[in-house]
Amino acid sequence: MKNITPCLWFDGRAEEAAKFYTSIFKNSKIKEISRYTEAGTEVHGQPVGSVMVVSFEINGQEFTALNGGPLFKFTEAISFQVMCDSQEEVDYYWEKLGEGGDPQAQVCGWLKDKFGVSWQIVPIAAIEMTKGPDAQKSKRAMEAMMRMKKIDLAAMRRAAEQG
Repeated sequence: MKNITPCLWFDGRAEEAAKFYTSIFKNSKIKEISRYTEAGTEVHGQPVGSVMVVSFEINGQEFTALNGGPLFKFTEAISFQVMCDSQEEVDYYWEKLGEGGDPQAQVCGWLKDKFGVSWQIVPIAAIEMTKGPDAQKSKRAMEAMMRMKKIDLAAMRRAAEQG
């Protein structure tokens, strides 16, 4: 078996989404764009020549963006985790991916981008704080994190140390 490639279903915005994502993540690129032809118009109903599929890559992970029409929408049941090494990375990805997204969908490191795709912006240090050897500190860090939208590592550390 080769790799598993996530396929994201869009309603006419596949190319826009692929360009958006590849502009945010380093080591990313659009690999190929294919277009609808006359073949199968009775099934797909898309204009001939419009973008059908965009293949793109983010940090070596391949993705497919499909313009499949309005039938399906994204939900939080599927999300992409962005594991961050620092608060600066958290801030960057939160700002970039959240631009134009749904502010009501932002909770505990989760956000929904302008296309409706859910992302988890996760600082690795937050995971370590919630699983530390001191159960009370870990509990306080977790309680603080659960009240946040964007994860704030300094606030989590302060909460963990208060006791």
